[in-house]
Amino acid sequence: MSREREIGGFIQSPDWPKMGPSLLIASCLILAVRTAKWPPRASGLTSSDRDLDAEVDNAIHLAGRVFGVLVGRHEPLFPQTTKPWFMPDEEDIPK
Repeated sequence: MSREREIGGFIQSPDWPKMGPSLLIASCLILAVRTAKWPPRASGLTSSDRDLDAEVDNAIHLAGRVFGVLVGRHEPLFPQTTKPWFMPDEEDIPK
């Protein structure tokens, strides 16, 4: 038998799932800027494919770092989610 627990308050935190599209767009923009002056590629597996894979990884890494710093320093800029926290009851208190 479960009884309803009393809500003690709410915690606001960044809503990371909603920021996924922004992280994708930021990564693509970084990649576009970093590869804008590359010569056109011929089709087929070449060394430039490995270079492009490395640039994609680097762009994702850079975008993630920027988001991490911005969320750490300017959290209100990003979508927020509100989650309740519950008051402890008799079962939660260790004996």
